[in-house]
Amino acid sequence: MSEYTIPNLRASVEAFVAEDVGRGDRTTEAVVPAAATGRARIEARERFVVAGLEAARLCFEAAGGGLEWSVEVPDGEVAEAGVTIATLNGPLRTILTGERTALNLLARLSGVATTTATYVERIDGTSAKLVDTRKTTPGLRSLEKYAVTVGGATNHRHGLDDGILIKDNHIAAAGSITEAVHRAKDVPHGLKVEVEVEDLDGLDEAIAAGADAVLLDNMNPEMVKEAVTRAGGKALLEASGGITLENVRSYAETGVDLISSGALTHSARAVDLALEVE
Repeated sequence: MSEYTIPNLRASVEAFVAEDVGRGDRTTEAVVPAAATGRARIEARERFVVAGLEAARLCFEAAGGGLEWSVEVPDGEVAEAGVTIATLNGPLRTILTGERTALNLLARLSGVATTTATYVERIDGTSAKLVDTRKTTPGLRSLEKYAVTVGGATNHRHGLDDGILIKDNHIAAAGSITEAVHRAKDVPHGLKVEVEVEDLDGLDEAIAAGADAVLLDNMNPEMVKEAVTRAGGKALLEASGGITLENVRSYAETGVDLISSGALTHSARAVDLALEVE
């Protein structure tokens, strides 16, 4: 992870730490001498895919800095229960003040990466590509989408400005799929136009209107398979809605190009880890 791949990472982390510290870490300042130094380790308490170490490091930097930081299990690698992920040496006040924010981010992002990796494993051997959605935590989108890539999936739109996806309410406002697609195509933007449909007739209309991609919303695997046949490669197809670990393989085997799941981010469980001062 770097500030290049995660826009404004340092500033974001500083804001996260400031939110926690407020007017000062009253407990640490009262109990721990300013000159006290020590060593601590971040330890996995279950098996998971690591993601977010740079964000965690920056938390300690924002909390006071002056630490030696050593990574034992880098982002993208699997940490087994009981394994040390990273070690810290330096001012104890910095370690204790930055601890909670660092662990929160690391647990959250590793959870997203781990959930994503599980989905990716389920569709291994198929031609389908797993992608995320915009169902992310406000303020954490770039970090969560980074964690998705660590888990082996691909990012869909990062925001509203980097892709055109015509949803049901856009269609309602425009009057029809055809009209919505034509309006989107008439505006100079250089972007592919994707449209959401709820049935096979909608698919036919979207392709006839010139859509570059079609999102098949809440269709079962049988309908998706029929959609793949009907489309005949005329548009990229994305299955979305109701995708779970139990059925994702069935969708992947239909021949659909993309499978998107909000669960990669909105339902990922934070992993269990801890920081221990030695």
